[in-house]
Amino acid sequence: MSDDKINMTTGEDPHSHRGEVLMRDRYPGPYWWDSGNLPRMVQPRLSPSMIRFIENLPFFFVATASDRGHCDASFRGRDYDAAGRPLPALRAPDPQTVIFPDFRGNGLYQSLGNILTNPQIGLLFMDFDRQRRARVNGRASILPPPDWAAALWPAAQSVVQVEVQQAFGNCAARIPRMRLYEGSDAPFS
Repeated sequence: MSDDKINMTTGEDPHSHRGEVLMRDRYPGPYWWDSGNLPRMVQPRLSPSMIRFIENLPFFFVATASDRGHCDASFRGRDYDAAGRPLPALRAPDPQTVIFPDFRGNGLYQSLGNILTNPQIGLLFMDFDRQRRARVNGRASILPPPDWAAALWPAAQSVVQVEVQQAFGNCAARIPRMRLYEGSDAPFS
């Protein structure tokens, strides 16, 4: 690994950490990932096609961990406006930023509580119908909704803003094909 690819403070490549490298050595597969070819897959920003992909999905998954390693994985789905039209689950206003609303839920605040103590976050985007997925990893902050977000998601109590550090498509292996029925995620009437 060349020094220009390594963060000299942490000693880690920005595309991979020591544990990932050790596991790739332990379980070699048909693909060889190193500091030469990994940057072609793992990007520090969202591509225009990835922005379109993630902004058009009705849901995604969030992974967080507290500063003590307590993990949480949660589902984030879109909301509907008063006329019954679906609202976007998130927005990517630029290639370095993903913003999604936080709606009142069960009041446990596992994800937001973890973000307060450890801002690292992972987002998983799945399109089961087309059997596609993408991942975004970054640093999250919890903010009051700016005016545009308050207008877009009026029921949001806050927004989570993610500074993208890693963005990459993921293989379609073992994604079950499922179809989302339009309106099946709408609130019960």
